[in-house]
Amino acid sequence: MTNLPGGTWTMGDLTVTRFGYGAMQLAGPWVMGPPADHDGALAVLRAVVDLGITHIDTADAYGPEITNRLIREALAPYPDELHIVTKVGANRDAQGGWPPAREPHALREAVHANLRNLGLDVLDLVNLRLGNAEGPVPGSLAPAFETLVELQQQGLIRHLGVSNATSEQVAEAQAIAPIVCVQNQYNLAHREDDALIDALAGQGVAYVPFFPLGGFTPLQSDALSAVATRLGATPKAVALAWLLQRSPNLLLIPGTSSAGHLRENVAGAALELAAEDLAQLDAIGR
Repeated sequence: MTNLPGGTWTMGDLTVTRFGYGAMQLAGPWVMGPPADHDGALAVLRAVVDLGITHIDTADAYGPEITNRLIREALAPYPDELHIVTKVGANRDAQGGWPPAREPHALREAVHANLRNLGLDVLDLVNLRLGNAEGPVPGSLAPAFETLVELQQQGLIRHLGVSNATSEQVAEAQAIAPIVCVQNQYNLAHREDDALIDALAGQGVAYVPFFPLGGFTPLQSDALSAVATRLGATPKAVALAWLLQRSPNLLLIPGTSSAGHLRENVAGAALELAAEDLAQLDAIGR
């Protein structure tokens, strides 16, 4: 049981709080290098656990390797109820780019790097990152996804998911092996996956939106601001609350490098939106 907004959701045999935490912002500027405040980053992670959050999203590409090492330093040995979700399929280059790394050898190396840097023997859930920094790119995921299935069969991964994927790629993955989540860009203003979310809800598959607050370009909407003003809340709180009320299979992983902002996000997501609010917000991305 949890007092966090949204309650819980089960991915495979992993029960997690629907309000989770995305660790990307713990690394340095543009997700490169160490944080300016090392102790502050550790404090945020410990606050995550103290609040009862049981879903942390990360990747060894963050830093690179920095974020996973911070998670290990702050939280290992890990509480039994805590589940760390990672992703593979992209590396970092010297310019801060995210070049694809989906060849079988690169995926194997990435899985072992995540295990090593997190200090784990088995990864709870690994998402295959597809597409590029601009978004999903059509094409078969079979060679890459089959490599992760092999690693799952070897006992290194419990559950699989896909990230930055088209609906066709989701279906292709499901034809190869079960997936327990899809992690795509989605928020009030970015609604291309509405039909996919509804379909996955019917299948009992989680949908995890990245950039739930707009990412590097924060959400800007007169309708959002109007609802927030009417409720005496912040636009960020309204946007998070709308996501939790959008569908029961929707899991939040908002990121922050501040323990204070983390607590604000939790409080904001608990906001109850009336039918009038939901109708006004629903029109933003249509």
